[in-house]
Amino acid sequence: MIIETERLILRELTEHDFEALYAILGDAEVMQYYPDVFDEEKVRTWINNNIERYQIFSFGLWAVVLKETGELIGDCGLTMQVIDGKIKPEIGYHIRKNMQKKGYGSEASKAVRDWAFTYTPFNILYSYMKFTNVGSYRTAISTGMKLIDEFPDEVNEFTKVYAITREEWMDLKK
Repeated sequence: MIIETERLILRELTEHDFEALYAILGDAEVMQYYPDVFDEEKVRTWINNNIERYQIFSFGLWAVVLKETGELIGDCGLTMQVIDGKIKPEIGYHIRKNMQKKGYGSEASKAVRDWAFTYTPFNILYSYMKFTNVGSYRTAISTGMKLIDEFPDEVNEFTKVYAITREEWMDLKK
């Protein structure tokens, strides 16, 4: 499965993506809002979990690749996450530090949003993040999401939840 945007290709992750993904998920700055930075084993598990998701759900986190160079600069996709005790479809993303603030996260997230509303039955999509992760919620807002909930939790101290409904997405397309 491949999604193309103006500057990006989103494709399934493979074991061959380990080095590039480790450079992202193993970066303390990129992962500052996670409980910890990923070691090699966690990155391999991350890749394998997504490969399994593709087989079960037909979606997961996909490699974000620059069209111009073929370079993997992050991951973005749709996963099923527990958000405030309920399983919900979530758009998640990680972009390599030197590629942030160039619109790649928003471009990839919008492509995933469009794919999800076109090819899945979900009527609402979510993104959730630690309350201090300004870049992440700016990306969520750029995809048309609105803040719908905030709650305390053990992992993020305080979590913000953004969402967009199918109806809101349809209005964006007009």
